Amino acid sequence: MSDTPQNNEVSSQHTGSKPQTPSQVLNVENNLSSKEQEYVNAKSYLLSTSSKTGQNLYDHLAKVLTKVLNERPENVADIFEDISKEEKRAKFKSDTDTVLDKVDESTEVALAEVQKKLFSKGDGEEAEEQPEEDVETPLPNLMELTFFFEQAAVGLNREEMIRIWLALKNLVDNHPLQHVRLWGKIFGTEQNYIIAEVEYREGEEEEEEEEEAEEEKEEDTTEKDEDAEEEEQEDDTPKPDFKPPPVVPKEESRTGSNKKTYFVCNDPGKPWIKLPAVTPAQIVAARKIKKFFTGKLDAPVISYPPFPGNESNYLRAQIARISAGTHISPLNFYQFDEEEEEEEEGEGRDNFVENIDFEGIPVRDLADPSLQNWVHHVQHILPQGRCSWWNPVQHNEDDFEDEDEEEEREEPDEPEPEVGPPLLTPLSEDAEIENMPPWTPKLSSNLIPQYAISMMHSNLWPGAHAFAVDKKFENVYIGHGHKYSAENYSPPPPPAIQEEFPSGPEITEVEDPTPEEEAALRAAQQEAAEAAEEMEEAEEDEDEDD
Repeated sequence: MSDTPQNNEVSSQHTGSKPQTPSQVLNVENNLSSKEQEYVNAKSYLLSTSSKTGQNLYDHLAKVLTKVLNERPENVADIFEDISKEEKRAKFKSDTDTVLDKVDESTEVALAEVQKKLFSKGDGEEAEEQPEEDVETPLPNLMELTFFFEQAAVGLNREEMIRIWLALKNLVDNHPLQHVRLWGKIFGTEQNYIIAEVEYREGEEEEEEEEEAEEEKEEDTTEKDEDAEEEEQEDDTPKPDFKPPPVVPKEESRTGSNKKTYFVCNDPGKPWIKLPAVTPAQIVAARKIKKFFTGKLDAPVISYPPFPGNESNYLRAQIARISAGTHISPLNFYQFDEEEEEEEEGEGRDNFVENIDFEGIPVRDLADPSLQNWVHHVQHILPQGRCSWWNPVQHNEDDFEDEDEEEEREEPDEPEPEVGPPLLTPLSEDAEIENMPPWTPKLSSNLIPQYAISMMHSNLWPGAHAFAVDKKFENVYIGHGHKYSAENYSPPPPPAIQEEFPSGPEITEVEDPTPEEEAALRAAQQEAAEAAEEMEEAEEDEDEDD
């Protein structure tokens, strides 16, 4: 107990102050806590990150001081700012720095990687011998055609045309083709379609057609089996006598609307995809709707009336319609074959050959507004959806012969065959569009007419163009794939509601009888029964007497 005062005295002597009271100690602790709070606030401020670089001053100063202490340079106060800049520069990474090995995931770079293959030769191509100049190739001279179309401000830019030219070369190298041409380009909401029109060599396309026919047969057999099973299960149900009209068959390959084959791709360098053959039902439905393309062949076509197929079928139907209406050539450039002309007298001719003796038509005559020097060289598509009319009544009669029915049938009326303008019909016979000519002829230049070319612009299918000069001509389509309409498009109204079955005495319901009427009916039936019994007894008595 005696040691405590002595210790207090010693401590007071060393510090040179008097002993602190409890209130003084509390004030000191409060001052310390306030300083600690200021320290915490200051540190949190230094730790606040920048919204631009994502760094904070506290870590930056710590790294700079660490570097100074590790390297210990002379005159640190003079070079402190330089050390800070070097530390910041070491952390900088630019998004546009081409020196760093980074992967650009943009669509432009991905497309460039795909198109890079167009400009490089395949394995073994460099060692091959150069082909002779006289060797025929189905690849068209696209740059020459581009030169002519550019004179009328029609076509695509040269950079894209070169890529398309190289893409057509890949198509020729990978398929046995005898004729290739750039049909045109159709714009879509997401991607575009580059379309190539081709013809296979004789006998090369038969294998693909046989495979498609086998697939269709398999589908038909499976559907028939399913229908037969359903009929067996539902034998007791009444069967309606109604039969739907026969389906108009599609035209065979190399004939009518399927005379040509078409390949499409979204961009040069991407794989070419073959479009399916078009059916009459698809052409008829395409005439009733108007849809923008998306650029995806497997996209559904949502419309009214409903379209039988997806976007690839709708694209093929529009190509057939545009080709039939806008593919034109100078008069006498094509002619009918004399040998086939005798065989096909009275029938629509669908084959022609190039006229070797064609010497060309003057450019001013081709630009004549009378349109007599241009002709259509693609068959007209009838309202039935085919280029050659198919008789549906004859098909129905064949079906009836196979069935054994005793009831007599009324013979259907023979429909009138649909007839359209024949091949090589002059453009002067085309119908007007709301008092507007179907075509607009034009010279590429009135200032230098001796070097001008003749251009034809379709008003029925905006985007369809043709040029001709000397013995050369070509057609191209660049547009949205829509036909001109003087009025805004409006979908057709739904069909009228079916009328109720006419009411007659055989189906009209009778009101229920009253109890009195039921009693009178029973009494009458009873009297009739008693009268019948008496008659029978009287007849039996007469028989016994005899």
